[in-house]
Amino acid sequence: MTSIGVGLIGTGYMGKCHALAWNAVKPVFGEGPRPRLVHLAEVSPELAARRAEEFGFERSTSDWRELVADPEVEVVSVTTPNAFHAEMAIAALEAGKHVWCEKPMAVTLGDAERMAAVARASGKVTALGYNYIQNPVIRHIRRLLEEGAIGEVNHVRFEMDEDFMADPEALFYWKSEASSGFGALDDFGVHPLSLMQFLFGGVRRVMAQLAMPYADRPSRDGGRRKVETYDIASVLLELRNGASGVMALDRSAWGRKGRIAMQVFGSKGTIAYDQERMNEFQLFTASDRASEQGFRTILTAPVHAPYERFIPAPGHGLGFNELKIIECHELLKAIGGEAAQIVGFEQGLEIERAVHAMAQSHREQKWVGV
Repeated sequence: MTSIGVGLIGTGYMGKCHALAWNAVKPVFGEGPRPRLVHLAEVSPELAARRAEEFGFERSTSDWRELVADPEVEVVSVTTPNAFHAEMAIAALEAGKHVWCEKPMAVTLGDAERMAAVARASGKVTALGYNYIQNPVIRHIRRLLEEGAIGEVNHVRFEMDEDFMADPEALFYWKSEASSGFGALDDFGVHPLSLMQFLFGGVRRVMAQLAMPYADRPSRDGGRRKVETYDIASVLLELRNGASGVMALDRSAWGRKGRIAMQVFGSKGTIAYDQERMNEFQLFTASDRASEQGFRTILTAPVHAPYERFIPAPGHGLGFNELKIIECHELLKAIGGEAAQIVGFEQGLEIERAVHAMAQSHREQKWVGV
């Protein structure tokens, strides 16, 4: 396979990220098929045509079903708001396309289960947009854990904070609608859950408390509209490996921009990482002499694959879009029949089950198994 036909549905923040990844994956990695940007869909013909010209797609449409039916499209990127993921992904799979869908997988657990079932029956490759597991730092942390560098992991702490919902007078938009999901849990709490799955095998049971810092927000029509989602979540966890854990989420945390702070405590040391400083991590090992014990900072370098595909010198750093390029490369590897590091719909369903268990725990005020 020398080329592969690509369709893109949605051209917002994540749609642009996908387009950049499709354009860059061949120059960065050299191997695999060259993506051919065939068809782009947006809500209006005018916007679709403009985005197609900007992103490099051959044609455009305001009807995403037309894109899905296009025989030249072999893989579909779904980057629309959460409520549309299930319908679009299922239609693409049933049309015989591979699917790269942004997270969260779906708004309801039933939709996520249907997506996984259709993917299973189709035999096509699916991938969800959990790009943080593609970071060379995270890959190296997993290698250290597998090697026993910090011994047996007994406790983990994850915090994810951003401030895009921090202003109580910011206009109401779709992320405050119940149709988008629960709020912080499935909007971005799924990212720490993807890291837990990647590093520790996932979550066994949960106890959650959700909070709504602002009861309403101003609407575009001049009135105020009731907020229907929870911007804060606090969760106690038991991981599948038996370790205890804590996850704290806040979409209304002033000053935090893209924070996923992770601490992993083991019997022989500790690993610490923060997504806002995504090109470094801290390692403490108890085997060091007491006189020199302390956290040491390790910067990413060509020895942390696939950093070397982007930059030949250490310490220069990768960014968010580079992680999407790596994710795109992993998807293409999977389509080509190679072993790949992606979160498919089957693995994504486990993350969705954890999210819905947390919501159930909040409603029932008790521990819930995943």
